[in-house]
Amino acid sequence: MGICISVVSSEIHEADDCHHENVVFLAENIASLGIQGLGSLYTKQGSKGLNQDAAILYQDYGIEGGAFCGVFDGHGKNGHLVSNMVRNRLPSLLLNQKNALEKIRTPADDKSFQHQVAKTDIKSIPNKDFLNWQEACIGAFKVLDKEIMLQENLDCSTSGTTAVVVVRQSEDLVIANLGDSRAVLGTMTENGIKAVQLTTDLKPGLPKRIRNCNGRVLALKGEPHIQRVWLPHEDSPGLAMSRAFGDFLLKNHGIIAVPDVFHHHLTPDDQFIVLATDGVWDVLNNNQVASIVMEAESEQEAAKAVVEAATASWKKKFPSSKVDDCTVVCLFFHKKQKPS
Repeated sequence: MGICISVVSSEIHEADDCHHENVVFLAENIASLGIQGLGSLYTKQGSKGLNQDAAILYQDYGIEGGAFCGVFDGHGKNGHLVSNMVRNRLPSLLLNQKNALEKIRTPADDKSFQHQVAKTDIKSIPNKDFLNWQEACIGAFKVLDKEIMLQENLDCSTSGTTAVVVVRQSEDLVIANLGDSRAVLGTMTENGIKAVQLTTDLKPGLPKRIRNCNGRVLALKGEPHIQRVWLPHEDSPGLAMSRAFGDFLLKNHGIIAVPDVFHHHLTPDDQFIVLATDGVWDVLNNNQVASIVMEAESEQEAAKAVVEAATASWKKKFPSSKVDDCTVVCLFFHKKQKPS
């Protein structure tokens, strides 16, 4: 029930009941793939029905050796359509926004945008190039959310998707997060691999924004650990995150499509980054995932190993619950050492 795309082998491994459109690998120049071009994608349908996850790994994005990777967890009746649309549209939209900003930006624009960023929860980026990436992320997400809203014959009033994406440009990463999928960095220490969470799970209980917009944040009696967003005077729709593409019924009640954006400069100890939907993080912690990736036989097998471990953990921890869709993208920064 899984789909695996390996950058190294350029093959798709798929069971009969899954579909290619859930995961996509793109490469501008296969010949340039080397130490900087190692990664894998894997998705597995849960037991709730149609797999609404989507994922992408785009090599040579922006520059030679660059990369764009992302996972998108759809929800609601048309969540699978929204996650696929975002996956297909966001890479080009983001790059176009960034290139346009480079042509028109002035020093006054830099100061103005820095002032705007200082008033938000978006973490600052240390140089002009990544200031452009930061603004491009915010702009691209907003534009794409409007495009989704304007789609004919696609009702996204209570459907949407999360998005967590990482753009690699040389030794710098830009991370943009919307919702509760997660990005985790694996970095080597004297005591072995260590997981560093690069994103915050954007759950409804975190911001005051939703309550200030008359949205209600309450948990159901049957799942007291999951806070959800409801309309002011109606027990609907019960969204379990504070930011998302789509979900237009709640856009006037604090749900926004503005990503949390920040920067990470790679060090020689940084080994890989893992992006995964919440179906993985609900049952595995950051260090468990980092260890699984580190111990995988190869880069090609890393994403699949995490998904299979998550699926097994679901059956052990929540035997009476339906297994969630699980999707993982792994991007390695160095050639993986064979496990001893």
